[in-house]
Amino acid sequence: MLPSWEPLWPYRAVLAVDARDFGALDSKEMQRVNTDIPSLLTQALSASNVSAHWERRVFGQHTGDGYVAGVEPEVLPALVGHFPDALRQALSRRRAENPHLKPLQLRVSIHVGPLPHSGLGVPMVHTHRLLDDRALRTVLERGNPEITNTAVIISQRVYEDVFDSGCVNGDVLPTHFHRHLVRVKKFEQPAYLHLPGFDWGLADPDIFQPSARGGDEEGTGDRAPSTPGPAAPADPGAVNFSHSGERGIQAYNFHARGQ
Repeated sequence: MLPSWEPLWPYRAVLAVDARDFGALDSKEMQRVNTDIPSLLTQALSASNVSAHWERRVFGQHTGDGYVAGVEPEVLPALVGHFPDALRQALSRRRAENPHLKPLQLRVSIHVGPLPHSGLGVPMVHTHRLLDDRALRTVLERGNPEITNTAVIISQRVYEDVFDSGCVNGDVLPTHFHRHLVRVKKFEQPAYLHLPGFDWGLADPDIFQPSARGGDEEGTGDRAPSTPGPAAPADPGAVNFSHSGERGIQAYNFHARGQ
């Protein structure tokens, strides 16, 4: 008798987006942001020439302050190469066309892995862990919201699949993505930070100090300001950000979040 086997779930590229400082908005502004995010994603993905794939997305859902969905993994070169800058431009247009609104800043995480049609699985959890990364939050907190509106983090697997294959779309280079060790709860994996158009060689070394606290913990509410310790030499192989000051904690309305 032949052994039984189960088919592997199809691989999905998972795209998750989250709005910075969503909790500081009033109810009307929250509704506006919730409505605008899918439109902004559609604009950016259309400009990246993958709108047909986006229309076939699976497990697409609002997360209150963001959106998450899965698409075919063959669009990863466009998601890495074109999408970040296209989203930056879409957010810049929103700001220019609506000067009365608070500028919107978005964090983005991109991962890939086997997932069922429901989206429930470890790759989805890891996508949200990447989105919770402190460094990803910090670059938006420190940036001028009228200039730095998009911060992207991609998993090491995505980075390797795109750049090792030589299939990246657009004019981005591997050096546009800075390696960083992500620590969130029990999750600890390397990933790559990207700010569209930013040269990491120009970054102030002081922001690459190892964090005294370690990884983030979810659901702890606002944190009290901390006092930075003495400067430490930067490690060129990995980047850790330290940040003094309060920051908001984002929450996700995702069914797998507690895993």
